[in-house]
Parts: sequence; structure tokens; C-alpha cells
Amino acid sequence: MNLTSSHPFWSVRNGLPANYPSLQRHVSCDVVVIGGGITGALVALHLTEAGVKTLVIDKRDIGTGSTSASTAMLQYEIDVPLRELIQKVGHQDATRSYQLCLEAIGKVGYLAKRLKIECGFEHKPSLFLARYQQEVPQFREEYDLRVKMGLELEFLDEADVRARFPFTRPAALYSNDGGQVDPHRLTHGLLNAGMRAGLEVCDRTEMTQLEHTPLGVRVTTKQGHTITARRVVIAAGFESKQLLQAEAGTLKSTYALISEPQSAVPGWNQECLIWDSGMPYLYLRTTPEGRIIVGGEDEDFVNAKRRDSLISTKSRTLVKKFNKLFPDVKLEVAYTWAGTFGETKDGLPYIGIHPRYPHAYFALGYGGNGITFSVIAAEIIRDQFMGQPNPDARIFRFGR
Repeated sequence: MNLTSSHPFWSVRNGLPANYPSLQRHVSCDVVVIGGGITGALVALHLTEAGVKTLVIDKRDIGTGSTSASTAMLQYEIDVPLRELIQKVGHQDATRSYQLCLEAIGKVGYLAKRLKIECGFEHKPSLFLARYQQEVPQFREEYDLRVKMGLELEFLDEADVRARFPFTRPAALYSNDGGQVDPHRLTHGLLNAGMRAGLEVCDRTEMTQLEHTPLGVRVTTKQGHTITARRVVIAAGFESKQLLQAEAGTLKSTYALISEPQSAVPGWNQECLIWDSGMPYLYLRTTPEGRIIVGGEDEDFVNAKRRDSLISTKSRTLVKKFNKLFPDVKLEVAYTWAGTFGETKDGLPYIGIHPRYPHAYFALGYGGNGITFSVIAAEIIRDQFMGQPNPDARIFRFGR
């Protein structure tokens, strides 16, 4: 599957930070990870640092699939509001999911610092905007639920929003607990750290067959080599639907643009992450070098050709929406791109063993929280492989 259009900003900006060989031999290991994006990198690092002999393969260049199209806004909020998630999965699992995502933001920052990865990680506040007046009671309920579970945030009414920003909305939630990162550089940094600890990484190595054996799995590559392992981790993102068919969510097309570097935007308080409640929704962030990323305008995925044919139209719409928020800023667009992502009915990822694949772990961080979900997946899969209990695993299990 063609997961992105041809020019996602991160891979254009960074080029190829490292070269990885394709697999040219038969090999055996403890775990083979299919997918060398941010999810596969996090899983592989956690396994390798636990002493597990791990191999990562990817059919593309590392980090050039969905990772390169991510806008990499790190938030504890998932696509489903807490009040709705409680109705879907219960109060305990809903609040725990939000807490885990909050903790994951800090863990990304800690990994970047500990491993000395220059990936532009920054803690950022997050502003969630109501689009319509009738949403105000829902925002108040959402605020109350989050405060009750211990999250620190502010409820802003229309006057508060107007006082802090150059636009107005009926209500908003303002939280200090967010972050942002360059996902492409983070991925390469995690893999390079893993390689220093014994991880092997091979890109341009496509899996053509996955067989379960009495002792584990056998993976056959397009070049005809075999990988024998005790377990396989499927971290191939939305391409995993080829194995799971319609069981793990639906696919969406999303659109994004990034500006040329520019001076600070007047009124953009702390350059916080901004997103709204609309459908399709809008989200904004900045980069350390002063660029502005605008994304959204999601729609159901049909095929890559249709998705990419809409880039120009969707980009114009995103610019107009940005200008409604910041009318005095002239946005000079540098790159535009499209990507494909998945969503689930409850907004939560699928992590763990699928009944049909007893020797396979899935790490499917569907939704807008792909990076924070991937941190959670890395810890759960590491613990499960090591035979250690992880009480959070049941929240994200298949068949929930």
C-alpha cells in the first residue's frame, strides 16, 4: 500500500540519516519486527534493551512510511473524548488510557534525552477548541471528568479564549501536558541506539510469507531468505489490515502542510498545540525552526490515487482555516502531503496477540495518538515476551 504522497516534509528535510543493509542471508533471532517506523523502532529498542535478540525489517527505507507523514503532536487526549470513552469501555479503562498517554509523552522526552537523540522534542501546552456553541456543556463535562482523574487543565470560556488568542471560540480546554517531535529523526535515533545494543536493522527487505511453526514463526523475504524467530511483531501500521482484514479498524486519508520558516505568530500563546472538535477536524503546531504545520481535512480512504488528487484542494482549505484563526499571518506554504491512517470504534489501539496468530504480537497504534500508543505497545510487548505481567495489556486486547 502507498501510505503517503511523494513529499512528506520529514523525510524530505532529513534525507536518509543512516543507511541500513537489506537482508542477504538466512537468520534466526528471538523476535523479528515487521516495520521500521516509529512503532517498530520503539518496540525493537525496548526488546533489545531487555536482552532480546531482535531484528527489524522494512520493505521501504526506514521511516518513510506513515511515520514520515505524521504531524507528531504528542497529546494524552485520544480521538474519542473521555466522556465518550467511559461509555464505551468503562470508567477505569478510559481514565487509565488517558493516563498512559500522558505518561508516554514524558517517556518520549526521556528517551530522547537519555539516548541523546536530536529530534526536536519539546513539551508544549495543548488547546482543544469547541467549534459550536452547543458543545459548551460537553466541554464542561469533559473538563470535570479530566480534573476528577487528576489531570491539570483549564476551562476557557469565550471571553477567556478571546483574551489569550486572536480568535474566539465558545469554549476550550487548555492543558500544559503536551509535546511535539520530529518523528523521522526520532525513529532513526531509536534504531541507532538499539543497534549499539545489538539490534539488527534491514530495510528494503519485504516479507512475502509468514508461517507459524511449533516453536515460533518463519518469515520469508522477497529475496528468498528466511528469518526464524520465536515471535514476530507486526508493527507495519495500517498495512497490517492485509493480515487482519476488517477486524482492526477503518482507514482514513489525512492532509497536512508546512510553511516556510517565519517570525513568531502574534497571539499564538506559547505556540501551543491547537486542535478543534470539528469533523473533519483541524490541528496546528510549530517546529523549532519557526515553521507552522497545519493538518486535518480527513476523509474515508478509497485509494492512494484519489487521496493524492485532493492534496491541492485540501491544502487550500487548511490555509483558509488557519487564516480564520490567525488573520494577520501570511502563510507561505513550503510542502504539502497526504497520508493514510486508521481509526478504531473506541479510539484505542490494538496491542498484543491475535487468536489467529498465536506467535505474533500486533502493535497497531491507530488514531491520532500513534506515537504515544506506540510507547504503550513497546512496554506491553516487551513485558509479554519476557513473561512479566502487564495489567494494562487487557485494555488494548483484540476482542475487547
